Amino acid sequence: MNVYEKAIEVMSELFAKDYQLAMATVKDNIPSVRFVDTFYEDGSFYVVTYSKSQKVQELKNNSQVALCNKLYRFSGNGYNIGHPLLTENKEIREKLIKVFEPWYFAHNNENDENMCYIRIELKEGFFYKDGVGYKVNFQQKEAEQFPFDIDIVPVS
Repeated sequence: MNVYEKAIEVMSELFAKDYQLAMATVKDNIPSVRFVDTFYEDGSFYVVTYSKSQKVQELKNNSQVALCNKLYRFSGNGYNIGHPLLTENKEIREKLIKVFEPWYFAHNNENDENMCYIRIELKEGFFYKDGVGYKVNFQQKEAEQFPFDIDIVPVS
C-alpha cells in the first residue's frame, strides 16, 4: 500500500461517520464559518442542509470551502447536488440516513423541496492519527506521511 492509499484508509477511519467540522464559505471576499455534520467518502465530504441556507447561497457564487476541527484541515469545492430523493442521490442518501440516523429524520423534512445535499470535493488536506501526520493532495492523488505529535500548550 502506498502513502496515498494509506492516507485514504485513515481518512475513512476518521471521517466516514458523523463528524462535525467547521465549514467556511465566502461571500464578497468575507468568510463565514459554521459547524456542520459531515460524512466522508471517496474524496468528498457530504453535508445535509437546506438550499436557502446561507452556506448554500454562498456556494452558488463561490464554491471554495475550507473545513477544520482540532488540527485537521481541508480545502475543496462545495456543490449543491440536489434533493435527497433525486435518483442520482439514492446511494449517498442511504448512507447518510444510516450515518446520521439519530437525527436525520428528526431535523430534516424530505417533503420539503428545499432540502439538499452538499458534496465537498476535496483538493488538499491535513490530518493525523496515532502519531502520524498526513498531508494529501486529493487531485493529484499524492500524500506525504511524517511523524506528528500534538504539542500545543493551552494558554489562559
